[in-house]
Amino acid sequence: MKKFIPLLIFSLILAGCAGQTPPPAEEPSSDASPTNGDSIGGTDFKPVKLDDLGPAPELENETWLNTDQPLRLADLRGKVVLLDMWTFG
Repeated sequence: MKKFIPLLIFSLILAGCAGQTPPPAEEPSSDASPTNGDSIGGTDFKPVKLDDLGPAPELENETWLNTDQPLRLADLRGKVVLLDMWTFG
């Protein structure tokens, strides 16, 4: 019986740490509509007007990490590209 007491105490501590789940978010009413139709978590997003600066300039760097040859924009067309900008310092 004595070896079950620590297990019981541990179970009670875990149950106490679990806490209660928050209530589900309220559904937005049908008469409330965002200004542009985009809303996440009750926050309305307004469109931002960006200037057209023309086509992207060609990549001029000749040294790239983890590639066999220099990268060119034409080779990346139609692909999803993540740019991680950093320097050796």
